[in-house]
Amino acid sequence: MKTVYLIRHAKSDWGNEHLKDIDRPLNQRGYSDAYLQSKLFAKEHLHPELLITSPAVRAYSTCAIFARAINYSETKINITPELYEASTANIISTLAAINNKINSVALFGHNPGFSNVFDEISDSYIDEVPTCGIVGIKFTIKEWSEIYTKKGESFLSFFPKDFKQ
Repeated sequence: MKTVYLIRHAKSDWGNEHLKDIDRPLNQRGYSDAYLQSKLFAKEHLHPELLITSPAVRAYSTCAIFARAINYSETKINITPELYEASTANIISTLAAINNKINSVALFGHNPGFSNVFDEISDSYIDEVPTCGIVGIKFTIKEWSEIYTKKGESFLSFFPKDFKQ
C-alpha cells in the first residue's frame, strides 16, 4: 500500500510586483490556513514518511509549517525543482522515482498540476485543489513505478474553508 498526499501551497502574497513568481511568500491568510491545516493533519495522525516540495518560497513555507506540526525534521525536506510549474507527467515521474521502502509521501506544490494529477491518478475528479487544500490517495501497489498503470482510491480532502468558523 502506498499513500500520496497532495498539498497545494497556502495563499501567497502578490504585494511586491518586483518579486519573481518563485520568490513570492505566503500572505497572512496563507500562514493562518497553513497552521490550521497542519494542525488538522497532525491531529488526524497523518505522518507521511517523506515530504517533497517545490522550491517556490510559498510551497516550501507551507511544507515547513506542516513539518513542524508532524515533528518531521526540516533538514529532511526534499526540495524538488521539477515540482515548480510541474506538468502532470513531472509530478507522476517524481512519485514513480520514490524509494520503494517509503510507503507514504506528501507533495507540496501548485495548480493546475496538482488538480490535474489528482484527476489522473485517483478514482475521483476535483475541479480545483484550493490553496492549502489537502487531498489523499491510496494505492494498492508495492512499487511506486506502478503509479503509471494503477488508479488510486481518493480517501481524504481537507480544505481550509471547511474548517473555518
